[in-house]
Amino acid sequence: MTRIDVVTIFPEFFSGMLGASLLGKAIARGDLDVRLHQLRDWTTDKHHSVDDTPYGGGHGMVMKIEPLVAAIEAVAAPGAVRILLSARGRRLTQARADDLAAAERPIVLVCGRYEGVDERIADYVDEQLCIGDYVLSGGEVAAAVVIDAVARLVPGVIGNRGSLVEESFSAGSDGLLEYPQYTRPEVFRGVRVPEVLLSGHHGDVARWRREAARAATVATRPDLLARSGEAQAGHAEPEEGRAGAKGRRGGRP
Repeated sequence: MTRIDVVTIFPEFFSGMLGASLLGKAIARGDLDVRLHQLRDWTTDKHHSVDDTPYGGGHGMVMKIEPLVAAIEAVAAPGAVRILLSARGRRLTQARADDLAAAERPIVLVCGRYEGVDERIADYVDEQLCIGDYVLSGGEVAAAVVIDAVARLVPGVIGNRGSLVEESFSAGSDGLLEYPQYTRPEVFRGVRVPEVLLSGHHGDVARWRREAARAATVATRPDLLARSGEAQAGHAEPEEGRAGAKGRRGGRP
């Protein structure tokens, strides 16, 4: 069982996602244990304050160190990885999600708010993570992303683990986005499913998917090819994967 503790001033934010779909089923089966903790429970003043004005002046409020540390120390299971969700953290990647899931260590997610968190929190967390180069109103959304990214990798959460191998950003993707997917109907508004996918020839299907994955990556995320060392030149979009006029085979990769 993978245990994730979340420290937040809005535990109700997570109620919907944790009761739905794969996460809800995993929690019900006991494959996943997510515990929500109200940060205000560790405050000591009558107003249950979790923020205060910043030293040196400036805009906004800063989350106080005392309740955060008290909460972390109270909820962290032995050996837990303590993570602060912060715009200043390193970006969450599929590789990091893989590592967190494979480590089988409890995880504590601390949700920041307001203008930020007292810098002294760095001594009480193991790392800081962000989910992208943008700012959110709080760490709850980022924590939800981490929970989902890690939980789906826990054995038993996804029934067909083979589906994790070739998806975008996975270790088996070779730096490519996932190839296009199709299902019934065979023809929709004059656009057909690529003929190769109906051929039953596994080798041809594999080659088409590889070419289509590369074409999609070149079109929208060429930076992934640069990182992986994949050559970008000379890889045109597969003929059957191009969008075309009515009656043509293929949709947009």
